[in-house]
Amino acid sequence: MRVLGVDPGLTRCGIGVVDGLPGRRARLVHVSVARSDAGWDVDQRLLAIATALDAAIEEHAPDTVAVERVFAQHNVSTVMGTAQVAGIAMLAAARRRVPVALHTPSEVKAAVTGNGRAGKAQVQTMVARILSLEELPRPADAADALALAVCHLWRPAGALGAPQRPPSALTPAQRAWAAAEQAARRA
Repeated sequence: MRVLGVDPGLTRCGIGVVDGLPGRRARLVHVSVARSDAGWDVDQRLLAIATALDAAIEEHAPDTVAVERVFAQHNVSTVMGTAQVAGIAMLAAARRRVPVALHTPSEVKAAVTGNGRAGKAQVQTMVARILSLEELPRPADAADALALAVCHLWRPAGALGAPQRPPSALTPAQRAWAAAEQAARRA
């Protein structure tokens, strides 16, 4: 399964693509940060982020897009921009009929570090360890996007947006159909 994680932000939007491997392992496919200038009009900022998200989904053909669930903050302008970018990510996936899953920051932190209140440095360290990276993913937005993808990969079967059955439980015809569908999306 391939998951594209999105850490939404109007100035910096983390984009991370991870493949799930047997044995609860994961492999880095892509990581980047889409940026927009704070001096631009908000419509142009959203367009810049949307363009980067569209390109990543087109290039990497994920099976699911995992987006950080927006939570309440005291800074209304920050939460508004974050919510707008999260909506753009969900729309980009929906246009391509790619399922979307939302994960809270504490859920993501707990999945990758074992602690729902872990700090940014802990998340970066564990993401690097999980993906066998030689360096910590930077900036933190990139690490958070990868953590979102890993969190989604590790969700229990049957959870919202998680695979309903492992590929080994599918019939040969179902496996062939799923492989053809995925190849068509990547083509």
